[in-house]
Amino acid sequence: MTYITITTWEISDGTDYDVAMQNIRDKRMPALKELGATRVSVVRTSERTSAAITEWPDAATRDAAERAIEAVRSKIHTEDFSRMTGEMKGQVVAEV
Repeated sequence: MTYITITTWEISDGTDYDVAMQNIRDKRMPALKELGATRVSVVRTSERTSAAITEWPDAATRDAAERAIEAVRSKIHTEDFSRMTGEMKGQVVAEV
């Protein structure tokens, strides 16, 4: 069954949001697809914050990608000038 992760992010004060997002679109989102994600969406939630919603075919695929995801997250602060502020994840139990 489909598995979703939702992570929240904040870019550093003074960082151009559009420049930060370009790197995320060019590098981070394709990397998640390569790890098995079926869909990745980023929603701008304020001037400096975003939520990334990543859809996986199942929890096993997401779990198998965990080590690679953690390695990428460790680089994000210095390369994209942003920090993760939260994470939620779980199995989809209803949808229309």
